[in-house]
Amino acid sequence: MQRMLPGTRALRTYEAAARHLNFTHAAHELGLTPAAVSYQVKEMEEQLGLQLFARNSRSMALTPAGRLLFDAAADALATLRHAVARAQRLNRGGAPLRLSLGPRFATHWLLPRLADWRAAHPDVALTFDISDEVRDFDTDEVDIAIRFGAGAYAGTHAVRLFDTQVVPVCSPALLAGGASLRQPRDLVGQTLCQVDCQIDNMVWPNWAMWMAAAGVAGFDASRCVGFRDSAHVLQAVLDGGAVGLLELAMIRQEVAQGRLLRLFDIGLPVADGHAYHLVWPDAGAEDGRIRVFRQWLLEQLAIDA
Repeated sequence: MQRMLPGTRALRTYEAAARHLNFTHAAHELGLTPAAVSYQVKEMEEQLGLQLFARNSRSMALTPAGRLLFDAAADALATLRHAVARAQRLNRGGAPLRLSLGPRFATHWLLPRLADWRAAHPDVALTFDISDEVRDFDTDEVDIAIRFGAGAYAGTHAVRLFDTQVVPVCSPALLAGGASLRQPRDLVGQTLCQVDCQIDNMVWPNWAMWMAAAGVAGFDASRCVGFRDSAHVLQAVLDGGAVGLLELAMIRQEVAQGRLLRLFDIGLPVADGHAYHLVWPDAGAEDGRIRVFRQWLLEQLAIDA
């Protein structure tokens, strides 16, 4: 007689317990009590006629049978999660298109263009997941993403949008106040703001790097003001008292409006081989919403060119 297999709930409890090798930690993850986890595991052992854990007063380990079942349970649950996500995505044909993107790109590039998108495609609503965290298309409620990176992401399609460089900018008010910035060395002594972060373990371009590219020797970077977010650098510059290093692609509107002035012709690429990419999962290749958004985005880039 064929032995009945454990249900999904029991497998999920067992997978968490086997991964943590601790019923208390598994219970915290699952929203259960340790006693409930222990009961479900014991019930599963009795159902299968197997000992899954080797227990003593101080520790717990998986038996060979427990290890085999843990690997199978983890694979099965992952497969089920991915299948559910794909099924939900197939069912979202008329739902809003969920776009994941970083706050910098959202604020300075996409949001000023949203009116054009809505006028061109009133039948496709956009919703946003604004975060620098890379989302998982199989498990997160995301249909498409804009990410800065190398563009090679397993199980996805990617279209390169543009690379980027940082340039020095200031407010017209700084020059009107008497600052004379005719050559790169004139920036020494100014309040210099920069973004302090890393992308794929590469340092975001900073003032020390820019001064070296500009041929300014002996620059002391200890007085530079660093921010985690470029929005703070932008605000410091717009307030009129600072010179900032900012991505040219993200401040074109401010430069065109005369709110910012680009200083000198020296720009630094952010990272070799890196660019902004539009990314979507293989399972979304036939999604008409993704196709129209991709086409609209490329049209916007052609306008900027």
